[in-house]
Amino acid sequence: MTTQTLPYPIASTARRHREVPPWARILLGGGALWLATVVITFVTGNVNLVPTIILVGAFLVPVAFVAWAFNRADAILTPSKIFTAFLYGGVLGVLGASVLEAAFVHNTSMTGFVGVGLIEEGVKLLVLFLMARHLGRWTMRDGLVLGATVGFGFAAFESAGYAFQALFNGQHGLSLLGVVETELLRGILTPFGHGLWTAIAGAALFAVAARRGRATLWARPVALAYLAVTALHALWDAAGLAAAWLTLHLTGTPQQWTQARQGIAVTATPAQLHLDAVLSFALPAVDALIGLALVIVLTLRVRRQERAMF
Repeated sequence: MTTQTLPYPIASTARRHREVPPWARILLGGGALWLATVVITFVTGNVNLVPTIILVGAFLVPVAFVAWAFNRADAILTPSKIFTAFLYGGVLGVLGASVLEAAFVHNTSMTGFVGVGLIEEGVKLLVLFLMARHLGRWTMRDGLVLGATVGFGFAAFESAGYAFQALFNGQHGLSLLGVVETELLRGILTPFGHGLWTAIAGAALFAVAARRGRATLWARPVALAYLAVTALHALWDAAGLAAAWLTLHLTGTPQQWTQARQGIAVTATPAQLHLDAVLSFALPAVDALIGLALVIVLTLRVRRQERAMF
C-alpha cells in the first residue's frame, strides 16, 4: 500500500487565519496597554505612570498611521528614513513652531490663526524638503507617505505637550482625567490634522521633484499646496471663533450686536448656544472632509499614473 503526500493542506481540515496588519496590531495592542496603564494609575494613584500614559497616548495613533502608510510606500523609503522623518518632523517641527509662533500663540483673531498655520505648515514643509533632498528618486506616492510621516511626528510631540499641560489644569492637584480626555480627543482628531495636511504638501513637493530631477520649494504647485494646507490648518484652529461669528450673524439681535461692538461679552440664548455647538462640530468636520477629498484625489492620480507606466 502506498501513501501519497498532498501538495497542500485539505481546506476542510486547515484553518486559514488572515494575518492582522502591523498597524492594527500597534493600534489595538497599544490601546490596550494605554487603557491598562490609565486604570492602574487611577486605582493606585502612582504618579510615576503618568509619563507612560502621556507618551503612549500621544504616539499611539500617529505611529499606527505611519505603519499603515509605510506598507504603501516604495522601497526607497526604508524604515530608517521613515523613523528619521517622524523624529525630525516632530522635534524640529515643534521647536521651530514654538520659536516662530511667539507673536501669534496668544492672538485669537483670524490673523493669529493664519499666522500659526503659515508657521507650522512651513516648518513641516521645510523638514520634508530636507528629508527629500537626497532621495534621488521621487514619486507622488512617496510624497504622500513621507509627508504624512512628518506630519504625524509633529502631531505626536504636540499631543504629548498638550497632555502634559492638561496635567496641571486641575484645581486640586494634578489632573489625570484632564490628561486622559486630552489624549482621547486628540487621538480621534489626529488622522484629520497634521498628517493629512503635510501629506498633501508632500505630494506636490515630490511631483515637482520628479519632473525637475531635484527637490525644490520654489515651484508654483508647492506654493499652492502650502497655501491650501495653511488655509485648512487655520480654519481648523479657528472653528470655535468662526462658529461664534456665524451664530451672531445668523441669529444676532440688535442688543447683542451692540454688546459685541462695545466689546462686552454677548449673552446668548439657549437656541444660540445649541447652534454654536453644532457649528463648532460641523466646521472641523467640513475641514476634515476637504482634506480627505484632496488626499483621495491625489491617491487616484497616483494610481492612474502607475497604471499608465505598466
